[in-house]
Parts: sequence; structure tokens; C-alpha cells
Amino acid sequence: MAFWSSTSVFTSKVPRKILFMFTLSLSVTYLFYSLMSCYNSLQFPLQENYVYQGRLVTEETTFVTLREKLYSATQGFTEFTEAEKTTAVSTVKDHAEAEQRTVEWIRTQTSPTKSAAAYHTVALERERQEFSTTDSELRVNSTSDYGEKKLPQAIIIGVKKGGTRALLEALRVHPDVRAVGNEPHFFDRNYEKGLDWYRDLMPSTLEGQITMEKTPSYFVTNHAPKRIHSMARDIKLIIVVRNPVTRAISDYTQTLSKKPEIPTFEVLAFKNRTLGLIDASWSALRIGIYALHLETWMQYFPLSQMHFVSGERLIVDPAGEMAKVQDFLGLKRIVTDKHFYFNKTKGFPCLKKPEDSSTPRCLGKSKGRTHPKIDPDVIRRLHKFYKPFNMMFYQMTGQNFEWELEEDSESRSSQD
Repeated sequence: MAFWSSTSVFTSKVPRKILFMFTLSLSVTYLFYSLMSCYNSLQFPLQENYVYQGRLVTEETTFVTLREKLYSATQGFTEFTEAEKTTAVSTVKDHAEAEQRTVEWIRTQTSPTKSAAAYHTVALERERQEFSTTDSELRVNSTSDYGEKKLPQAIIIGVKKGGTRALLEALRVHPDVRAVGNEPHFFDRNYEKGLDWYRDLMPSTLEGQITMEKTPSYFVTNHAPKRIHSMARDIKLIIVVRNPVTRAISDYTQTLSKKPEIPTFEVLAFKNRTLGLIDASWSALRIGIYALHLETWMQYFPLSQMHFVSGERLIVDPAGEMAKVQDFLGLKRIVTDKHFYFNKTKGFPCLKKPEDSSTPRCLGKSKGRTHPKIDPDVIRRLHKFYKPFNMMFYQMTGQNFEWELEEDSESRSSQD
């Protein structure tokens, strides 16, 4: 009773205001220490996260290597070498727990399980998506040749023995041209195999490169224009033409090298030589009636999508003709006179690289064959036969190839 009575007296003597302030002070002190205790318990995880993120920034090169391993173009994950693991771990050896978490992250990522996602921070996930997108695009657009196979955007459609091989080889020097080496003969012999088969024959191209092929027999194949138009109505067509008389002799020379037993050129060229009746059904002569074949192509394609190359000028001025072809294809003029060297033995230019001092690369033995000697009277009659067709061809194309001026030189020519 004495204690309670003394307390009561003390309380009655102390002003209530002072007692309230004292109680408030104790409460604030208690709250402060409580907050400090909570801060200390939260401080290490925040500090750890800062260190972990700091490692991502300061060791960016190391993690780029890791991401390239983890998110490579191949499916699944790639195992790390021991040296790579050691490098990754040693960069944070001063932060034990951060190091442990990083090693655990690597270990779970190399194992293709869903538990790996639990260790990804938001930043890492964003970076992973960026790298994955890039690699995915590469997988879609790439082949083993770095590119994708496309249907051709330009075709050399003719003519046989006009200089198509020389033109194609010169174009293949251009870095923005990819062309099939062999003649596909898709639109005249292999059309039933389908466009997928045709596309698979094409070389892989990168963006900005042109896919090309050459099959000279297309020009004289009646159904080729319609088939090509159904594939790509905006395709560009290149036709190399040559004096039809010289072309016919060259054609015969090629056949003669394979079949020495065939009749002479004079026998094949005429139905009745005495009457002067020329056999226009003979393929070697029929190919040279350019106006007849061009008429079929113009039913499907405008002249703006065709480019005519002079086979004669391709020999005497290959750089000049190549400049026109490159312009037609929308290419930069990269193939110039520095790429050509005239071979007197062959009788036509050979290719070489400007920086290459080695022997120029010429066309094969099938080019430059010596022509058999043809009766000048036969050559004269053939020039007369072709003249009206040539005039018509000049009018259709808007170009004068001046073959009539070459009658004398053609009769003396002895080179393919």
C-alpha cells in the first residue's frame, strides 16, 4: 500500500505534459531501433544484387562469350569448357555469395531444364531475347553458303554460240552477282520438275545480290517465254546476238568436233544448192533468224526488260559491253577493262583480276575452235538470206548491229 500510495503522489506532482513527452520519446527510440534492425537484415541482399549486376557491367566481355555459348544458333545449349568456367568465376572471387550464384546460374543454363529461368534477372532476360532474335534471323536467312536460295532475277536466254559463256563468266566477277555455272535447261527440258527443284539449283545469295542463270536454248524455245513470265513477270532478260552467218558456222564447228562423220556445212545448209534453196529448218540456221524468235518473247515481255549484247563488241570491247549490262541489271560498274586481257591465240579476251599478276583465266578448249573452210559463195548466199531478217531485228530492238558491213570480214574469219 505504501508503494502505490507513493506512486500516486509522484504522478500527481509531475505535470501530465512532461509524462506524455517522456512516453513519446521512449516510443520513438523503440521505433528507431526497430527500423535499424530491419535495414541491417535487408542490407546484404541489396548489396549482393548490386555486386551481381555490377559484374554484368564490368565483365561485359566475359558474359558476351557466355551468352554466345548459351544462345548459339544451334538448338539446345552448349557445354562450357573448364577454362571458361574458371574465367567467369574468378572475376567475382571477392564476393563469395555473388560468385556462388553466378556459378549456379551457369550450371543450370548448361542443363536444358526449366529451373534455369528462376535465376534470370530482368536485365539478363532482355539481353537473352535480343541475342536469340538475332540468331533466329540468321538461321532463317542463312544457308551453308551464307544466304538463301532464290529464283533468278535475271536470265541470259540466248543465243547459242553468241558469247553467252563469256558474258556469264565476266558477270560472275561482280561481287553482287551469283550465277549457276551449268545450264539448268529448266524452261525447255526440266519444267516438269517444278520451281522448287529449279530454286535448289541456284547459288545462295545475300541481300542486294542478283541470282542469275544462262541457258541459250530458251531463246528458240516456243513455250519458254510463257513459262518464265508465269514465274516472274518482272524478270530481266539478256540476249547475246552475233552475226547469224558466223554464229551458224561456229555452231556447226562445235557439232563437228563431237560428230566428225556429219556432212559438210554446205550440204546441210541447202536443200538444193543448184537452185539456191537454203534449208531454214536446220537448227544451225534457224537460230539466227532472231526476229522470228524475238516476236514470241515480245508477246510476254516489253523491250525495257530485255538487253541485247553484241557478240562482236563483247570481243573487241568487253569492258564497254559489260558497262551496259551492269547498268541494265542495276549494278555498280565494277567489272572494267582492268578485268580483261586479249588473248591473240584464242582470238577473244580472257578474264583476270586487277590485282592478280598471274596468267589470265581464259575460257575452255571448247571455245576458240578453228572454223572449217567454207565456200565463199555459200557465205555470200547466207548473208543475202539473213539480210531481211536482220533489218527486221534492228527495227524491233532499235539497235543496228551492222552485220551487213562484216560480210567480207566474216568470209575471211577462221576463229570461233
